[in-house]
Amino acid sequence: MIGLAAIGLLFVVSVVIGAYGVRAARTTPDFLVASQRVAPGWNAMAIAGEYVSAASVLGLAGLMLKNGVGTLWYAVGFTAGYVAVAALVAGPMRRSGAYTVPDFADYRLGSERIRKLCAVIVLVIMWLYLVPQFKGAGMVLHAVSGTPYWVGVVLAGLVVSVSIAAGGMRSATYVQAFHYGVKLLFIAVPAIFLVVHAGGGARAEALRFDVDDDWSRPLLDLDGSGAPLLATWSVLLATTLGAVGLPHVIMRFHTSPTAKAARRVAVGVIVLLGVFYLFPAVYGLLGRVFTPELVHGGDTDMVTVVLPGEIVPGAWGSLLTAVVAAGAFAAFLSTSSGLLMALAGGLSHDLSRATVPRLRWAVVAGATVAVALSLPARSVDINVAVGWAFAVAASTFCPLLVLGIWWRGLTTAGAASGLATGVCAATGAALASVLTDGGPGWLVVLLAQPAAWTVPLAFAVMVGVSLRGTPTEWAERAVLRLHLPG
Repeated sequence: MIGLAAIGLLFVVSVVIGAYGVRAARTTPDFLVASQRVAPGWNAMAIAGEYVSAASVLGLAGLMLKNGVGTLWYAVGFTAGYVAVAALVAGPMRRSGAYTVPDFADYRLGSERIRKLCAVIVLVIMWLYLVPQFKGAGMVLHAVSGTPYWVGVVLAGLVVSVSIAAGGMRSATYVQAFHYGVKLLFIAVPAIFLVVHAGGGARAEALRFDVDDDWSRPLLDLDGSGAPLLATWSVLLATTLGAVGLPHVIMRFHTSPTAKAARRVAVGVIVLLGVFYLFPAVYGLLGRVFTPELVHGGDTDMVTVVLPGEIVPGAWGSLLTAVVAAGAFAAFLSTSSGLLMALAGGLSHDLSRATVPRLRWAVVAGATVAVALSLPARSVDINVAVGWAFAVAASTFCPLLVLGIWWRGLTTAGAASGLATGVCAATGAALASVLTDGGPGWLVVLLAQPAAWTVPLAFAVMVGVSLRGTPTEWAERAVLRLHLPG
């Protein structure tokens, strides 16, 4: 009951904060980018809030419990991605004046067809990313209250869609900033308490276990593939370059008043993420000691929620479990808010020139599809599904943005060919990894984490096809505008 009460209170506070932005969402710029008036501090906290998702709060600790300390490369890639964002795209994207990635493609290449293609890819990435968020909500609510899995999925979709449909980006900003604080506090404080309690002698016999050499090695070995260097490299490529191409991340920088402010926001996010990612590793390490049975039970994603009750039985354990569960729900809600904003942009603003009412209906429609996809996805590891979304983003929008910003030779045909190649290769590999079983170690990695070959392939196709064509007359002026000071 304590956990259910904590989650309920979080829902109520989130809705109340979200209502603050309702009156300001009157035009499309208001709804999508909060009229580009969000202060850097709020923006950095909001981006960190939407970026620290179920993959970070639950999935990272769960994969660490399952696959070993090499899983921490996910956290390195998630954080390093914002170094690339700050260096390569934050400032120029803000100068472009575009609200979304499809907007940018239209501005840079002057092609409505490219805009439509980008909008479809936005939908693919956002739905891949939303499914693990709603899955996590269903699992956590089931763990703390015993309700069926589908109740948490539907409830999370309902709360997020209502909040975003009502207030747009301004509501999302304040809710996500609040959620970052909740996540950091509610994950960090129990982690510190558990470390102190375990170190003080609680269940000391559990600390005397033999370290598994395979589990403790520094590289990531996906599903025992035997190709740890390839797996680690591919995960780093997907998470680092995927952050550059995530539509909801790129949209956030357009809420900044200037390009300089956008870069400051990106730097602030790096600091906030670096602080947060200290703590999921604590749950993964303690889970290896106190809850190794989760590896055999198949619910490794739940280690963060289960662990407090295992280490500290009784009332204190229940209280800590409630706090962690509320922090996890904050992750689901804040990330889902940003994803639904980008999804609404793809469905309505990018596929057709939308009004605010149509954007609101797009939020509801996008959430409905995501909930429907999440219901049968309970057996999919959270970080695996998020990894697919990052791989698609790294293989499509990252090449488009980097080449579109820094190379005037990019052509419409080159961009279209590279986008189509990247999305087909990355999604095809993810689908093949689900449908196939076993095979050589390197093949397992190349299908489960395809960024090692899909990202270079997308870049090569964009460059190769562009070199055989002629860029538009607007290309040089467009690129110069992206790099003008001020």
